[in-house]
Amino acid sequence: MRLTATILVLCTLAGLLGCGGKIRYPSYYMLNIPAHVVPKQQPATIPGSVAVREFGAPQFLKAGPITYQESPEEIGFYEYDRWAVDPRVAVTKAMIQAVEADGLFRSVDLQDGRVSSEYLLTGTIEQLQEIDRGREVSVSVELSARLMDSKTGETIWRGSSRKEGRVDQRSVPGVVAEMSRQMGDAVDALVSSMNDRIPAALLSQNRADRKP
Repeated sequence: MRLTATILVLCTLAGLLGCGGKIRYPSYYMLNIPAHVVPKQQPATIPGSVAVREFGAPQFLKAGPITYQESPEEIGFYEYDRWAVDPRVAVTKAMIQAVEADGLFRSVDLQDGRVSSEYLLTGTIEQLQEIDRGREVSVSVELSARLMDSKTGETIWRGSSRKEGRVDQRSVPGVVAEMSRQMGDAVDALVSSMNDRIPAALLSQNRADRKP
């Protein structure tokens, strides 16, 4: 009995240690989204504040592991490579900073239930994964967002942006770095679309409100 127990303990330890006698621990990464580039021509400021709700995401992007896609039907998860910070938090922060930097609204805040605002900005991370196509590795990111009137719930603007970039350094750090770059471009594209279309949308809305 003692001999059997000893053998079981040794087998368990051998399984934990694995090859080379080392235990592998998870590696953690975070999106390092580049700062928003402020346009040379600033848009007209809307006399109102906007609250940004934390972005949503599909369930598989909330699980923690970094994902990869080898076919349109299959999504895989890296066992030992995980997000240190929820991507939703990083993207929401980048969106707030970008909207605030462009000066489109009087003020920009994270929606926390304590601050009231005239407008509400919501969004979703639609895609954030590595794409494997044989020897070529790339990343795909996609964001969607919507701006609403807080009082009426009317949609003032809606937009989406999808970016894809090739990974030159074929490693998980290389993949995360490219995800960060493409996510920055996606945020910039959404904010640019909002700047171009919101003033016209609000002007049309004001004209409609004045009609008898």
